[in-house]
Amino acid sequence: MTSQKSFKARVRARMDKTGESYTTARRQLLARVPATSDPITGKPPTAAAPPPPADAGTPTPETHTPETPTADQTDRIADALLRERTGRGWQEWFRLLDAEDATRRTHTEIARWLVTAHEVPGWWAQTVTVGYEQARGLRRPGQRRDGGYSVTGSRTVAVPVERLFAAFADETLRARWLPDVAVRLRTATPPRSFRADWAGGPTRIVVGFEAIGETRSRVALQHEKLTGAGQAAELKAYWRDRLAALKQLLEADGDQR
Repeated sequence: MTSQKSFKARVRARMDKTGESYTTARRQLLARVPATSDPITGKPPTAAAPPPPADAGTPTPETHTPETPTADQTDRIADALLRERTGRGWQEWFRLLDAEDATRRTHTEIARWLVTAHEVPGWWAQTVTVGYEQARGLRRPGQRRDGGYSVTGSRTVAVPVERLFAAFADETLRARWLPDVAVRLRTATPPRSFRADWAGGPTRIVVGFEAIGETRSRVALQHEKLTGAGQAAELKAYWRDRLAALKQLLEADGDQR
């Protein structure tokens, strides 16, 4: 336990020096350790040290390196943008959450605390929460805290929020940018949210909408209940393309037809 705390101190010292996320700093330190050494202490393992039990649990992102479907949240969202929208950068939020012992809290509890204690808007509270969970090894990119997989995507579009909502809720309009996909509505609250089964299930999409003034709005989409990292990688690329098509369609001349 002492060596674990010492290693964490080294990670945080590097974070303060380089501005890296916890995950990146930890990965860089581990990369310097020979493969035959213990990754925490840097010393050769002792003969008496038994191998970990088969049910030791899922390795953390830093010690398990298969291809992941998306980049870390801290790579996707620039520190300057996060500071502009929430009042703090990544490392400031991470230090606050560490002080609250947030690694012992659920995803929902962390996000709710950000909203209620610091007035972080809901979408950005989710963003900070996911970034923190990834940085502290609680989930891999694209993975949920419960072990399942999901992917997210978002776009800001120069149309009123009602029009952006209609692009999902109206079947005719939706078919113009999301063709050949069966979408079965579950619930919808105009113009705030839209939930639907995807291609007959079992996956589904959860979509939120936010007005940014009278003529601009933002859509944030989560595709959840995915089967694994491979499907998540495919759908991440798919939604990047489709949301770009949605933006192009709605901002084009004659989009009110």
